[in-house]
This record gives sequence, C-alpha cells and structure tokens, in this order.
Amino acid sequence: MESLERQGLEHLRILIVDNDSADGSAERLRQRFPQHAHLATGGNFGYAGGNNRGIAWALAEGATQVLVINDDAEVAPGCVAQLSAALGADSQAGAAAPTIVHAEPPGVLWWAGGRWDAWRISGHHVGYGEPAAARTATAEPLPTECVTGCCVLLRAEALQRDGAFRDDFGSYVEDLEMSLRYRGAGWRLLYVPAALAVHKVAFPEPAPAPWKIERRDRNRRRVADLHLSWGQRLRFTLLFAVTRPLLMARYLAAGDIPRATAIWRGWWT
Repeated sequence: MESLERQGLEHLRILIVDNDSADGSAERLRQRFPQHAHLATGGNFGYAGGNNRGIAWALAEGATQVLVINDDAEVAPGCVAQLSAALGADSQAGAAAPTIVHAEPPGVLWWAGGRWDAWRISGHHVGYGEPAAARTATAEPLPTECVTGCCVLLRAEALQRDGAFRDDFGSYVEDLEMSLRYRGAGWRLLYVPAALAVHKVAFPEPAPAPWKIERRDRNRRRVADLHLSWGQRLRFTLLFAVTRPLLMARYLAAGDIPRATAIWRGWWT
C-alpha cells in the first residue's frame, strides 16, 4: 500500500480487495488506510475471482488501466508510470508487466519476461535467479509471450472485450491462460524492463505445497483444453501420463503422502 502511495500519480486510485480474510486484516487495513477504497468480496474466490471483483469495480469507476498486484509485492518509485506509458505508447498492447526481483537476496530476478512452453503448459520465468542489473538497463518495452499476475497493468479495453482472469481457475496458471487468450485476440503483451517491482517470496523456490500441486496441474489441463490444438493436446497428455506417475512414485518413495495424493488429484479431478 505504501509503495503504491509513493508512486506520485495524480489519477492513481487504490482499491484494497479483501477476499474473505479471517485474521482481522481487513479491519486493520480499513483503520490504517481509510483514505482508500475497500471492497469485501464476501467469500474466498481464489486469486482469480478476488482480483476479478476488484477489476470489475475499477472498470465501473471508469478506469482506463487497472494494476493488479499481489499482497506480497511492492512497486518501486516510478513503476506504475512506466507501465502506463508503455501501454499508452502501444494501442495494441493489452498488458504490461515490470521486472520483478526477489526481496531477499536483493537484486535477484524473479521474472524478466515470460516464455510460453506448450509442451509443459507453463509460463517460464525468463531470467529467474539471475542478477537483475543487466535486464533493467534496457529502456524500451519488449514483447513477451506471457505476463505474470504478481504485478501487471491491464488495458481496460482488453478487459472489457476479452475478459479478465477465469474465475474457475481459482489460483495458479490463471495469468498464463489470460495471456494466451489476449494473444489469441490480437493483443500484444509487454515486458517493461525499467519498471521494477519486488516480490517477497523465498529464493530458491521451495518444494510446492500439496494444494499448489493439485491446482497447478488441474489448471494446466484446463489450458490444454482451451488453447491447444488437437496435436498439442495429445503431446501434452502423453507427457503428463509419463511424468505424473513418476513424480507420484518419487513422493511415495519419500513417504510424502500429501504430495503424492495431490499429484493424483491434479491428474484426475
């Protein structure tokens, strides 16, 4: 919140979306930031659904661009202005995302553009773990195959015409699905190297939690159904049919029943 307030943009309005928090944080934020808008969703609709309700509020208020940012991320000074300028300079750009670095260790890349991997149905984080300095020296926006929902500025026209995140994805892969949908509709996606955000997640990334494994695999299968050709779906299904049992066997051998079960549920549910 404080990093958004420091952006110094006259027309920037801040909305706090509370996705049915049960820890009292909604009330604490109301007391600490009474000057900003607050939206209680009335339920936990996942990352996709919670953000969609905030996006709908922003569009109803007349927003021409909508920034989505994780609650564990911050934007550096000037970040939003640089993203906005990139969208303003390219009428066919539907979304723009900044360079995102880890909070600890500082200066280590988390995301510097996204590469679409149709074999595994993943949005590969370009530059992950590399020093950020070489990337941020580039001034001009660059095309990217997918954006990340951690921090992304979306054009209102793209949201109105082609939708936001899919509610039924809940969490994980929802940003990749939207990226593919936007590109299929003719929108360009931009990576703005000079814009900077910080993501407060562990480095290196720890083993995924069971619920993350299940949701990620389930949503990868959904992306295959929505966006892959028949041949690509067959290739992905064959790869999935080989790798999932092997991964499940590895977890079982280690006595990790929760993750093994998550592999099974993500594969079949």
